[in-house]
Amino acid sequence: MGDLLHAVWLGIVEGLTEFLPVSSTAHLLVAENFLGLNKDQWEAFTVVIQFGAVLSVVAVYWKKIWDVLTGMFTDPKARHFALAVIVAFLPSAVLGVAIIKFINGFLLDPARALPVIATTWILGGIVILIFERIAPKPRYTDPDTLPLWKAFQIGLCQCVSLIPGVSRSGATILGGELLGVERKAAAAFTFYLAVPTMLGASVFELYKQHDALTSANMTTIAVGFVVSFIVAYVVVKTFIAFIGRYGLKPFGWYRVAAGLALIAFMLAANHGAA
Repeated sequence: MGDLLHAVWLGIVEGLTEFLPVSSTAHLLVAENFLGLNKDQWEAFTVVIQFGAVLSVVAVYWKKIWDVLTGMFTDPKARHFALAVIVAFLPSAVLGVAIIKFINGFLLDPARALPVIATTWILGGIVILIFERIAPKPRYTDPDTLPLWKAFQIGLCQCVSLIPGVSRSGATILGGELLGVERKAAAAFTFYLAVPTMLGASVFELYKQHDALTSANMTTIAVGFVVSFIVAYVVVKTFIAFIGRYGLKPFGWYRVAAGLALIAFMLAANHGAA
């Protein structure tokens, strides 16, 4: 029963944070630490529930995705949109494969993960609060018709999210704003970009973790998958309207507060251990 409750909790965390500019990877690592879970034993679980989150995007935008898939060879607009997403996806895909061993072996080492996350949470929050003020007046308001070079630039911004604690959605939305893309358009393009990015990462990680998928843990994984899908679906449906009204500043303040709280937790834990 304990594992099922952990699965529900982690599914909620993943669903809530995957598409918010707060870093789902960081939240999952912190949650696992607080719950006293063995990261290696839950690694396959976290990969699968991330796949559940990406399917929520497919569910919300299924008609858009279907129209693009069926019209790529006949509709120039659909073809341009698909090409823009692919162009934006490639930088992080290539860089991710090149440095994934460094990320997992160094930045996500148990001794470094929490300090790295606390630092990137705070710095990322400050960046959001500053850059939201200086973002230029938007020139691009339609996520479906972004120029390919602009999509590529957003893809380069996404590469920053390979650092633990740096949010993928935060990097692409804020980067898009600084590149002259209207905030809601940048958010919508971020959702579209999430499909190949997260799908590719999930398949890659599942290939490495396939031995950990056993009948003994399938129930736990299934529960986390369903919870993650449902929560992420709600977030995707409401997020664009939220940031259109409030911007990214609430998430910037949250990141700073979360980073400071994590530092306080680590200091207290070290003091208790001493």
